[in-house]
Amino acid sequence: DEAALTFAMRVLVWPWWLRLAHWSLAVAIVVALFTYHGGTVHETAGYTALVVAVFRLILGFVGPIEGRFSAFLRGPIATLTYVKQLIVSRAPRYLNHTPLGAWMIVALLAFALAGGASGAFYVTDRFWGEAWLIRVHAICTWIFVGLIPLHVGGVVHASWLHREHLIRAMLDGRKDEATNNVSDRT
Repeated sequence: DEAALTFAMRVLVWPWWLRLAHWSLAVAIVVALFTYHGGTVHETAGYTALVVAVFRLILGFVGPIEGRFSAFLRGPIATLTYVKQLIVSRAPRYLNHTPLGAWMIVALLAFALAGGASGAFYVTDRFWGEAWLIRVHAICTWIFVGLIPLHVGGVVHASWLHREHLIRAMLDGRKDEATNNVSDRT
């Protein structure tokens, strides 16, 4: 049986800098959420999240190819096709991010940037006490909080659907290269 003879080689998908950015952003956001009342720890976590999100955004356009958005971000037609396949449990496995997962990255980065920037501006002399800015900060935070279970749920679902351990992959950067079911080159 050919399937029995097939073995999966673990290949590097996500380099160390991308995984460091991912986990640094995750920790900074969690710390900022748990210290929502403000103060030095909250501000430090917020600035850290902002710097990491800016770093990730820049590298998404001009960094190494494996971290560029062009390596995994798909257009609306490909994303909708993937969603339809997902609904009927026929979604293909991707070596890098799925089309829906890629757009989740964009959303998380956008709200991390907006939340971090609004928080940073709020503590400046120019914008201190501006109610509209604290509302923007709060709205971005609550949207980000709503995206977290969707992101984690997507990781759990994709891990289950394709029988792979995505959390391990985000720790060591490697995934099984199953050539019979990989939908993209990276």
